[in-house]
Amino acid sequence: MSVRLGVAVMAVLLALYIVLVGFRAVQLVATGEPVAVAMGAALIVLPMIATWALCRELWFGVRAEQLARRLETEGGVPDEVVATTPSGRISRADGDAVFPRYRAEVEAQPEDWRAWFRLSLAYDAAGDRRRARAAVREAIRRERSA
Repeated sequence: MSVRLGVAVMAVLLALYIVLVGFRAVQLVATGEPVAVAMGAALIVLPMIATWALCRELWFGVRAEQLARRLETEGGVPDEVVATTPSGRISRADGDAVFPRYRAEVEAQPEDWRAWFRLSLAYDAAGDRRRARAAVREAIRRERSA
C-alpha cells in the first residue's frame, strides 16, 4: 500500500507542477514579447511531455500489477526459497542463482507472457531493474496479443 501512496503523491505533485507551469506559460505568451512567447511555448510543450510520461508510467504499473495478480491466481508465481535481506529484498546471490532457469524458460517459450513475467521477477531479484522493466513490457505486449 505504501507504494501506491508514494505513486499517488508523486502523481499529484507532478500534476500540480504541470498546472503551475502551464499557468506561467500562458502568462508569458500573453505578454507578446518575442522571448517571453518563445519561453511560454516551450513551457507549454514540457508539461505535455510530462503528462504523457506520467500517464505511460501509471498505465505500465496498472498493467504490470494486473499481470502479477493473474499469474498469482493461476499459481504461476515462482516458488523458490531464497534468502532475503532485513528489508525484504531478495539477496543478489540467490537472485543470480535462479535467473538461468527463467531465461531458459523464455528461450523455450518466447510467446508466453508468463515466462516473460517470471523472467522480469528474476531480473529484479538479480538487481537489474532496466531489464526487469523491459521483460515486463514484453510480457504485457505478449499477453495483449495472446
